[in-house]
Amino acid sequence: MTTTIALITGANKGIGLATARQLGARGMTVLVGARDAARGREAERTLRDGGADARFVPLDVTDEASVAAAAKLVEHEYGHLDVLVNNAGIVRADGAGLPSATTLATLREVYETNVFGVVAVTNALLPLLRKAPAARIVNVSSEVGSIAVMTEPQGALFALTSVPYPSSKAALNMITAMYAKELRDTPIKVNAANPGYCATDLNHHSGFRTPEEGAEVSVHLATLPADGPSGLLWGFQMDAGGGYGVLPW
Repeated sequence: MTTTIALITGANKGIGLATARQLGARGMTVLVGARDAARGREAERTLRDGGADARFVPLDVTDEASVAAAAKLVEHEYGHLDVLVNNAGIVRADGAGLPSATTLATLREVYETNVFGVVAVTNALLPLLRKAPAARIVNVSSEVGSIAVMTEPQGALFALTSVPYPSSKAALNMITAMYAKELRDTPIKVNAANPGYCATDLNHHSGFRTPEEGAEVSVHLATLPADGPSGLLWGFQMDAGGGYGVLPW
């Protein structure tokens, strides 16, 4: 029997670690992508102690050499990849977070991880995803990347005006749609996940959902059946009163 292999970037904490734990509980071998070796190994130990088949993979999504080395490791050790969860992400803002206060340095820093890193990792691992029977790519996005949601005057997020993080997730949504188009005639499905406002280091643990609840969204998209959708932003629907479903781009 071929082992199902899942790689999660930024898997040493928060939603990424919860995603690894849940996929591991489903019997997958989970590759813990993390740029900090100590934290990555600690996450590996935690997952193994919980019964998961886990392995730390050094991976800094902003470093092309690191991405290439991770892809080479996966190819050498496993020969294919069934699930890629592009979970790594950062939040930055300048001053009060107004567009007019945004610096290019901050914008570049956010895009390096949230946008460029996703493309680099996906492209490096796509040959291995093509070798799987029916691979799944999950890009962890956000409802703040939905232009429709962010510009709805009566919506919960209308007051948010920051440029770096929301625009990076809007770009990620487009990236998701384009990969889904390229791979539409293959068994590979590509979707964007909206975990909702989860309590993680990203927001100083101010979210009202747990990392485990956020991970449910990624796990659902990572385990879609053959007749499942591709090219969607799917997950927690804040403005719809909760629950899961398709969000507008």
